[in-house]
Amino acid sequence: MPPDITNRMVVVAQFAGTHGVRGEFKLRSFTEDPAALFSYGPLTSRDGAVLAPKKIREQKPGLFVCRDASIGSPEACEPFKGQELFIPRTKLPDTDDDDDFYVQDLIGLEARDEGGARLGLIKAVPNYGAGDILEIKGDGPLLLVPFTKDAVPTVSLTSGFVTVIPPEDDAGPRD
Repeated sequence: MPPDITNRMVVVAQFAGTHGVRGEFKLRSFTEDPAALFSYGPLTSRDGAVLAPKKIREQKPGLFVCRDASIGSPEACEPFKGQELFIPRTKLPDTDDDDDFYVQDLIGLEARDEGGARLGLIKAVPNYGAGDILEIKGDGPLLLVPFTKDAVPTVSLTSGFVTVIPPEDDAGPRD
C-alpha cells in the first residue's frame, strides 16, 4: 500500500536573511522553477510561523528579495532566520514525466529486490552533491543505493514500492 502523502510538508525555500531596514528579506527557492515558489501560497516554518512572501525582485538565480505584510522591520524577521520553509505536498503540481518524482513521495515506499523480496522502507533521500541516494532501512543495517535507473529500475508510486538492485561493493551495508 502506498504511503499517504496528503499531510506531508515539503521544503521549498529557506529564509536567507534580512535585506535593508524596512523588513524586506531574502528567500532561497528550492523549486525547479525558482519563481514558482510564489504561486504555492503561504510558507510555514518548522515551528509553525507563517510567511506570505511577495516577490520584489530576483537578486540572483534562485534568491529573491521579498516582503510580507506582517514584517515591517529587520527585527520582525528574527523568527524566520535560517528557517526552512514548507508547503503542503498537495500544493505541488503533478510531474509530467513518469521518470520524475518528488523526493518526498519516495519516502515510505517499500524497497524490494528483483525477485520481489522486501529489503525495507525508504527512510530518506539525501543528496550530497553526486546525486540522490535512497536510504533503505530493513531488519539489518542501513542500505544506501544511488537513485539511478540502473540501481532503481522500477518506481511504482501507486503500488507503493521500488525495485532495487543493490550495488555490489566491498564495504557492504552501512550502519
